[in-house]
Amino acid sequence: MSEPTPTQSLVLWCLLGRCGRAAQGTLVPAVRKPDREALAAAGLIAVEKAGRSFVLSVTDRGWHWAGRNLQAPLPPNLRVLRDWLGRIDRHLAATGQTLADLVGSPPETAPEPAPETKAAPKRRAAAPRKAAPKAGRPLGPRQLRARIEAAYLDLTGGARAEAVRLSDLRAALADLDRATVDSGLAAILRKDATARLSQFSDPKALTPAEHAAAYSPAGEPFHILWIR
Repeated sequence: MSEPTPTQSLVLWCLLGRCGRAAQGTLVPAVRKPDREALAAAGLIAVEKAGRSFVLSVTDRGWHWAGRNLQAPLPPNLRVLRDWLGRIDRHLAATGQTLADLVGSPPETAPEPAPETKAAPKRRAAAPRKAAPKAGRPLGPRQLRARIEAAYLDLTGGARAEAVRLSDLRAALADLDRATVDSGLAAILRKDATARLSQFSDPKALTPAEHAAAYSPAGEPFHILWIR
């Protein structure tokens, strides 16, 4: 894989400043088509069509590259950003934190929307359910997060950064009660750098099953889970 140019590195840092995902049109400076396509070809970002524009997401490879290249060359007029990234690099080395720890998840009050004009994700047949944990031993936070991710990967066939309906996820976790699954979703919404919840932008795409399966903290419903 060829190294990103200074301008392409800047695109990655713009996205990471948005917790790894943003509509292309909201990024400043503007993202040029050759840079977007080069980053996508290198596997550093994923590109989703959203009407006439695009939604860009940093991939696992992109996060890995950024964590190891905090002092990679940037356009020469961005000295202040280079200085700050150098300080961040030294801080992470001294504390043992990861870049994902530092960046964190999107703010709970303003979750990233799903692409507005993209069709609702296709339903996938749930894979055979994993054996339920022994009764009387409630799952800890890490165990619950692992169960949710395992069910997610079963539903996507092992793929990441794909939309999974909460109705399908709840069916795949049918051995867990709703309150338990909701507590896992709450933890994802609260602080999880590798997962997020989003909504259907088109109310007509919502079936009664989607309404019933929605996770609705403070009255705001979420219907889709993404894990990268």
